[in-house]
Amino acid sequence: MSGALLETETKSPPYLLGPVVPSSFSGRKGGPSLSPNRNKWFPNSSGGPTLVGLAQDYVAGGACPSKATLQGKTVIVTGANTGIGRETALELARRGGNIILACRDMEKCEAAAKAIRGETLNHRVNARHLDLASLKSVREFAKKIIEEEEKVHVLINNAAVMRCPHWTTEDGFEMQFGVNHLGHFLLTNLLLDKLKASAPSRIINLSSLAHVAGHIDFEDLNWEKRKYNTKAAYCQSKLAIVLFTRELSRRLQGTGVTVNALHPGVARTELGRHTGMHSSAFSSFTLGPIFWLLVKSPQLAAQTSTYLAVAEELEGVSGKYFDGLREKAPAPEAEDDEVARRLWAESARLVGLKGS
Repeated sequence: MSGALLETETKSPPYLLGPVVPSSFSGRKGGPSLSPNRNKWFPNSSGGPTLVGLAQDYVAGGACPSKATLQGKTVIVTGANTGIGRETALELARRGGNIILACRDMEKCEAAAKAIRGETLNHRVNARHLDLASLKSVREFAKKIIEEEEKVHVLINNAAVMRCPHWTTEDGFEMQFGVNHLGHFLLTNLLLDKLKASAPSRIINLSSLAHVAGHIDFEDLNWEKRKYNTKAAYCQSKLAIVLFTRELSRRLQGTGVTVNALHPGVARTELGRHTGMHSSAFSSFTLGPIFWLLVKSPQLAAQTSTYLAVAEELEGVSGKYFDGLREKAPAPEAEDDEVARRLWAESARLVGLKGS
């Protein structure tokens, strides 16, 4: 879940962006611009766009259009020491929020928080320990947040592991299901009262397009009865996130708390370090250019989380799935209310939530 820090390529003034809209979750068109080289079509000799430029522009998905500030708002971002999480924390820190980086590796978390404070001149960026592979750690983190933070306005469940070996969490769960789904399921439930007391508030769950290939096997959620398939386990965990979002949205109706899931796009981060895509010189040579063409920078991949966190037009929108900046229909199984309710009940049992 942790890795080397990724330095953003954009150097913006403190709190971003020139004119801003000072409201709770307000958004307007014409928001923050990215680095001028991030999403540019590459002109050909006639001055028009090339296929390379068109493909990159399509994959990029665009920048968050909102200029909203987060002054007076508290935001938690899990897995924020690297990759998409770090860039999300940076974007939101620029908007003046009180940002809590929740990470397993405290040395890297502290370094990320320090770097973000330096780049944004926002001193309200802090590191907290959270190991999503430990239910004890999740409970300890939530307890401190409840005791020490007056409000929590945005919870971004960003941290993930992807296609790792057949590892298990501290509590014996298959690692991807345990970290990607169960850890965030418990964390969110423990913070619900705080989020309700802070309404309007938002929960943002990072899923993946990979959820379309997932299936919830209630007979063997933990991969104890069949040969382990790391790809299938990852897809199951990401489907679980969309189902969790759907059922949580139903339960939160009328509370002023919304929850949405998203696919950030395929990004150049350490999340894919276990995939083995570049494990050989041949694959690196042949797939490297294609990989460069079709994936986003972490900064671009963070735009969807940023958009869901601040956009005024999304106030009251809940239970939806976003791909980039657009709402899209998830996989059919992700819209099965019976599966969502059953997964909720089983998840609550596994993490020891009573009366849920």
